[in-house]
Amino acid sequence: MSAAEQPEQPREPGRCGQPRTLRWRPGHRVDVRATLAVLRRGAGDPTHRLEADGSLWRATRTPAGPVLLHVAARPADGEVEASAWGPGAEWALDGVPDLLGAADDTHADFVPRPEHRTLVDAWRRYGGWRVPRTRAVFEAVSASALEQVVASVEAFAAWRRLVHRHGEPAPGPAGLRLPPTPQQWMLIPSWEWLQAGVELRRRKVTILAAPRASGLERTLGMPPEQADAALRSLPGIGVWTSAEVRQRAHGHADAFSFGDLHVPGDVSWALTGEVLDDAGCAEVIECYRGHRFRVQRLLALAGHHRPRRGPRLALPTHTPNRALGSARYVRHRAHG
Repeated sequence: MSAAEQPEQPREPGRCGQPRTLRWRPGHRVDVRATLAVLRRGAGDPTHRLEADGSLWRATRTPAGPVLLHVAARPADGEVEASAWGPGAEWALDGVPDLLGAADDTHADFVPRPEHRTLVDAWRRYGGWRVPRTRAVFEAVSASALEQVVASVEAFAAWRRLVHRHGEPAPGPAGLRLPPTPQQWMLIPSWEWLQAGVELRRRKVTILAAPRASGLERTLGMPPEQADAALRSLPGIGVWTSAEVRQRAHGHADAFSFGDLHVPGDVSWALTGEVLDDAGCAEVIECYRGHRFRVQRLLALAGHHRPRRGPRLALPTHTPNRALGSARYVRHRAHG
C-alpha cells in the first residue's frame, strides 16, 4: 500500500514551539532502527541520531523549510509515533509512511531462494525492514559525493566537519544540525573543502549539482530507470553514486551498489561462499532483479561480510587529508 493509499492518521498541531505529532498504524511490523540506520553517515553524523530504544532523530530540509523529525515504533499499540519541529513539520509528517517503507510496493513479492540460506535467515530476522524513501535527493547527492573513492571513515569525517561549519542548528530539542542548503554548499571556500579532506574531484559533484537541486527533486516522480539516467547525466555521478542516492531518496529496491569496493564481494560471498567482482555478483543476484538492493541491505543488516584475511586497506594518500596528519586517521578509524 502506498503512502497515498494510507487511511487518515491522527494528527495533532503544534503550539507555542511544541511539535506537531502523527500516530501511524502501518498494519505490519516496522523496524525503525533497521529501516532508517542507512540514512546516518557514521556514528557522529550531526544530522541524525539513533537512540538506544531504536528511535531516530533526523534533521533535514524540506520544500517548506527546515525540520527536526523524531520517529519511534510503539509495537504494543501497533503504531509508529512521529514528532516534528519547524516550518517543514507538516511535509515531514506527511512523508513518514514513505520514510518507513510504505511506498515499497514490491516488498510482498520478494521470496529468497531456499539455496540462499543466509538470505532466508536475514529475511526472517528483518521482516520489518522496508526500503526507505526520504524524498531528499540533493541531500543524498551531497553526502554520497563525499564517499566516492575514499574510505567511509574519511568521508564521514568530512561530512561532520562541513555540516558543523556550514549547516545551522535544527529546530527543536535534539541539538542536531541541518545539512547546508545548495547555496551554502556553493559558497564553501576551496580551502575549507581542503581542510575537510575533500579534493576537487569530489567537491565538484556537489557544486555542479547544487544549481540543479530543484531538478534533482523532480526525479522522485520518474520510473527507476529514468531517474537513474537523469542522475547519471550530471557530471561526477555514475552507477555507484546514483544507486546510493536512489536507495535513500527514491526508495528504489533494485538500486544495488555496483562499483563499491566491498558490497559485490560481501554479497556474493554470503550467497555462494565465493568472493566475486561486479560481473560475477551481478550474475548471482540476477534472479532477484527488482530487489537487488533489498538483498544487499538484508545481508548487511544480518552482518554478512566476507572474511578479511589481510590488513585493512590503508587510508588514501592522494587526498588532502594526507597533510592533516595520521593521528586524525587513527582517531576516526576507532570512532567513525
